[in-house]
Amino acid sequence: MSALVYTPKEDLIPIVNNLRQQFNTGITKNITFRKQQLKNLIRFAEENSEAIEAALWKDLRKHKMECGVGEISPIVDDCHFLIKNLDKFSSPTYTKKRFLMNAADKTYIRKEAKGVVLVIGAWNYPINLLLMPVVGAIAAGNCVLIKPSEVSQHTAELIARVLPKYLDERVYTVVNGGVDETTILLEQKFDHIFYTGNGMVGKIVMTAAAKHLTPVTLELGGKSPAIIAPDADLAVSVNRLIWGKFFNNGQTCVAPDYVLITKDRVEPFIEAVRKTLIEYYGDEPQKSGSYGRIVSNRQFDRLKGLLDHFDQKSIVIGGQTDRDDLFIAPTIISPVSPNDAHIMQQEIFGPILPIIPVEDMDEAIEVVNTRDHPLAMYIFSSKASTYNKILDRTSSGGVLVNDTLMHLQELSLPFGGVGPSGTGGYHGKASFDIFTHERSTMVKSAAMESLNSTRYPPYTNDKYKLLSFMVYGFPASIGAKIKTFFAVLVVSYRIFLGKESE
Repeated sequence: MSALVYTPKEDLIPIVNNLRQQFNTGITKNITFRKQQLKNLIRFAEENSEAIEAALWKDLRKHKMECGVGEISPIVDDCHFLIKNLDKFSSPTYTKKRFLMNAADKTYIRKEAKGVVLVIGAWNYPINLLLMPVVGAIAAGNCVLIKPSEVSQHTAELIARVLPKYLDERVYTVVNGGVDETTILLEQKFDHIFYTGNGMVGKIVMTAAAKHLTPVTLELGGKSPAIIAPDADLAVSVNRLIWGKFFNNGQTCVAPDYVLITKDRVEPFIEAVRKTLIEYYGDEPQKSGSYGRIVSNRQFDRLKGLLDHFDQKSIVIGGQTDRDDLFIAPTIISPVSPNDAHIMQQEIFGPILPIIPVEDMDEAIEVVNTRDHPLAMYIFSSKASTYNKILDRTSSGGVLVNDTLMHLQELSLPFGGVGPSGTGGYHGKASFDIFTHERSTMVKSAAMESLNSTRYPPYTNDKYKLLSFMVYGFPASIGAKIKTFFAVLVVSYRIFLGKESE
């Protein structure tokens, strides 16, 4: 596999300008063309699945099962869905007129492409989080500048080398680069920017977009809590929680970030976690083919720094590290204060799970509400009254009850954050919508000019009465309806004769 080569900086602006010129030709607006490009994207995913798996293994030690479930299959599924529904989604939507003067006219909403869009992917799911937005952008008829994350360098190299063989290079262009190249791109005018990553960079993207008043979709993250209620099935909860936490080695934007559990269940919870981890990864997780690795030395050092703030008594499970192998064992820390100055001040984004003991669910809710709104919230409870109470009193981008991560896989649900965890949602029809401009359109008839003349100067009392009727319609009561009807006839007749009252 070749080394990742950055796109020359001097080529970036011409690339953007070329995409603009191509969009103006209208090539991407053709429905048949869009469907064919989505079919080509399916072929890319299916024909190169082994190469994708190999690249993801080199970048993240990601098992092919996690590649299939978390990376490749969502792309294929969303392409099929949008191909099937594109005619319906792209058709104009006709509206029901509310102003009587427009009753005989045509009013509808056109579904138009926004133009040239920039999609910036993330390193933790370098196929999924890059190409899922691209699917929506293609379906909506846009030209797309595709920027993979340079951190997952093997996957980025594969995309740059192979994807152009499947997608029309005139209108879908892949560029690679680091901070400098991305900065140059963000200085250019786009019609939409879609960024997946952390909140700090999200602010930079939003600030750059604001200079051109460019709309943005930000898929960020945050500290997603897992709340285990007293009525939850502990064994089932632990199985699903531990799977979601350590999937992709904890490097998932919606991974459970910390656990809120009542004090009396902490020890049983820890023992259940210990048992589940052995079942999943064996006695030596470092030797397990199902357990991934940290993406880079930089991220490893950050996570190791978090661990170094805790003594061995607090690290109740795991804690072992190997920098040469980018390995951090599945680690449970307990107890942890909700106000801990280190691990509770940032998204962990790794295989470390703090436990925060609470007295009851009211305290758990209070802990959640003292923090920024998370991207996801996980509630484990067997009672609707319990999880609905938590839902009613908290906010998050998405919610999953009695499981983890699976709402992300269900593409009928829009995925996105709220507040600091992101803005805008995508997947399925939401992906089409977010890259679409709904253009309100009215086609007026050239006939009935005498009726339209009621809005022209000079203004008269009769014109005012007739126009008021067209705005407000008939009154509620039968008697008032009859009275208004005859009054309108009289006023209309006077206006028609040109004898309206002043």
